[in-house]
Amino acid sequence: MNTQHNTVWHDSSITKEDRRKLNNHSSFVLWFTGLSGSGKSTIANALAKVLYERNIRNYVLDGDNIRNGLNRDLSFSDEDRTENIRRISEVSKLFVDNGTVVLTAFISPFIQDRERAKEIVSEEEFIEIFVSCPIEECEKRDPKGLYSKARKGEITDFTGIDSPYEEPVSPSLTIHTNEKNVSESVDAILAYLQKKKLI
Repeated sequence: MNTQHNTVWHDSSITKEDRRKLNNHSSFVLWFTGLSGSGKSTIANALAKVLYERNIRNYVLDGDNIRNGLNRDLSFSDEDRTENIRRISEVSKLFVDNGTVVLTAFISPFIQDRERAKEIVSEEEFIEIFVSCPIEECEKRDPKGLYSKARKGEITDFTGIDSPYEEPVSPSLTIHTNEKNVSESVDAILAYLQKKKLI
């Protein structure tokens, strides 16, 4: 049943600009996309710590963590992957409205879904970071043992093996994690944010 027709948007008495003024910084989404094992969550969490130390309110939305709660009812089919990203986009938008910097670490394999996420959040508040790493290197790292399971057929619909990953065409920033370590990757993102006068 679609309840959308029976709801009315209720404006908040406190605006996004009010919350940003209180926090003394802007709010936006850093959308980390890339293959499993590329380093998305590691970099996002390392960056979150640096931002916190600079008194910048932030929150990391991690793919695995979200699938253990909000999206635990979703599978890894193409349709459910799309719904997974839609829900995260809506949650991210709420965080931005709260004046918070959001760091999302999701494979988000399809260009169309990431473009939709950008539309939901708004283009000017959406920064797509492509965490680029050759699949051979990701398989070598295989921190969760998922590639090994996928190769054995124990996992299906695994991105990069039997489900496609569509690389961003024009991301805001590309981090090559086979060339940069975590600290260097964080520094590159900080430099980008400072250049854009976002921090």
